[in-house]
Amino acid sequence: MAEVTIRELKKTYGGLQVIHGLDLDITDGEFVVLVGPSGCGKSTLLRMIAGLEEVSSGRIAIGERLVNNLPPSERDIAMVFQNYALYPHKTVAANMGFALKMRGMDKAEIDTRVARAAEVLGLTPYLDRYPRALSGGQRQRVAMGRAIVRDPQVFLFDEPLSNLDAKLRVQMRTEIRELHQRLKTTTVYVTHDQIEAMTMADKIVVMQGGRIEQVGAPLELYDRPANTFVAAFIGSPSMNMIAGVVQGGAVRAGEALLPLPPGMPVAEGREVIYGVRPENLGLSETGIKGTVAVVEPTGSETHVVVRIEGRELTAVFRDRVSLRPGQAVTLAPTDAAGVHLFDKASGMRF
Repeated sequence: MAEVTIRELKKTYGGLQVIHGLDLDITDGEFVVLVGPSGCGKSTLLRMIAGLEEVSSGRIAIGERLVNNLPPSERDIAMVFQNYALYPHKTVAANMGFALKMRGMDKAEIDTRVARAAEVLGLTPYLDRYPRALSGGQRQRVAMGRAIVRDPQVFLFDEPLSNLDAKLRVQMRTEIRELHQRLKTTTVYVTHDQIEAMTMADKIVVMQGGRIEQVGAPLELYDRPANTFVAAFIGSPSMNMIAGVVQGGAVRAGEALLPLPPGMPVAEGREVIYGVRPENLGLSETGIKGTVAVVEPTGSETHVVVRIEGRELTAVFRDRVSLRPGQAVTLAPTDAAGVHLFDKASGMRF
């Protein structure tokens, strides 16, 4: 196992810069998730760590070694891809042990490592099968097994669950997290799915446009997003953003006056973005008036989309509510302490 240290990392394709001087510390044994919208640079960053993309400038160190100019085979990493990348003509056992065979490792040692990894992943009954005879989840386990047998310093996962159905994705999230807790190997995991990021990570790195917007533990990012981008990206349904002006110790948004978070010193007349999570928005006598557009019961909770002057707000109710489309309602924060306030011009948190 080893830490990964990234300093002033840049990547340029021709005249186009796609990674802009990133600094990142990944500690030994940590599970770090790189997350962000398509094109934000997360997969490029992962491929640079792996050695599949050249570094334009800056440095990447794995443990004490600078690896900028080392080929992937010499970086002591193992990568799990979105498409599994299994050899269709080789059995599960042969796929898992192939990299060790190419290293010239003794067959008995290969068999021992493959058997151990297969037991960890529940693949022992399938070692003699070919990939075509496996389900998507089983193929992903084989890809993970191939990484485990190498006993690398760092695991790299590139959107490994994208090809699985929703139920299997949930199951595999749990399995990957349990595997990390057992092996304690430093792991860097790329996904565009913020639910995966929230449920799996020790630390989340939120990226946009080749830059890091915020780094922190999942609940730290959820409870204290650094800016409106992180606030909107982390959380499902996403945070409601309401433009307003500070007036008389509150925020005026249209005809509504909304409470400021306690102890929030913001100058009178300041233009702000008022952020409130859907679960912190409830029915009220005073607040923002609108019309129910959509009611979505999920069983444990009900999502209600309310249309207000051309925009929409989402409220999540844990209790059963009797609302119908077209009904007039008034919404307000149920807890002012849970409100987030951002500067309208910069998008940064106050």
